[in-house]
Amino acid sequence: MEPQVRILSTKKLSPNHKQYLLNADFSVIEADFIGIEYKNFSIGQPNEFLIFTSQNAVESVLKNKDYTEILHKRCFCVGEKTKALLEESGFVVLVYADYAAELASLICNKYQKQTFTFFSGNLRKDILPEAMQLAQIAFEEIVVYETVYTPQEITSKPDGILFLSPSAIESYVQLNKITDQVCFCIGQTTAEAAEKYTDNIVIAQQPSVENVIVQCIKYYSKRENH
Repeated sequence: MEPQVRILSTKKLSPNHKQYLLNADFSVIEADFIGIEYKNFSIGQPNEFLIFTSQNAVESVLKNKDYTEILHKRCFCVGEKTKALLEESGFVVLVYADYAAELASLICNKYQKQTFTFFSGNLRKDILPEAMQLAQIAFEEIVVYETVYTPQEITSKPDGILFLSPSAIESYVQLNKITDQVCFCIGQTTAEAAEKYTDNIVIAQQPSVENVIVQCIKYYSKRENH
């Protein structure tokens, strides 16, 4: 009998997500390798449109006492979950994309004359602001949360690791090595961070936790069938 596949998730999973892995007969270890600290900030007089590239940025803005003042502003965002959270909170999402590069392209091609306020995190990628600067689009950036590394040593070696952000990889390698484990990555940016340590990478077809888990289950079921 094959030994049980050991999966490490670098973010604590919802009960449903964990159950998918347990139903596939994997043993599951989970730990949060990054933490989020929401910042105090002034919303001030934001520009015509708002940009959010993560749910954390939305959560931080919702904690601000003045957020109702900007509910009438239309939003541009990255990710279905970010879009859903904005809409649940009363915002109107005008444009959304799966990746920051796609959003940058849409803004630069169709909204060059508009002005934007970008609510971001301290470790955000440069793709979007750089593209907007090059296209000479007026925007201001407000850093509304910080990503904090919370590395922990994993003593029993996993077979596969679920990585849901580039910062989770950087946190993981502070106390652990990536050797022959398969790294299941939520998207292209996370995969690029993993490439510094391994070629053993599987990228989700959609940037969602569900799809990372689907790819993980598929990978091991294929391997068993060969």
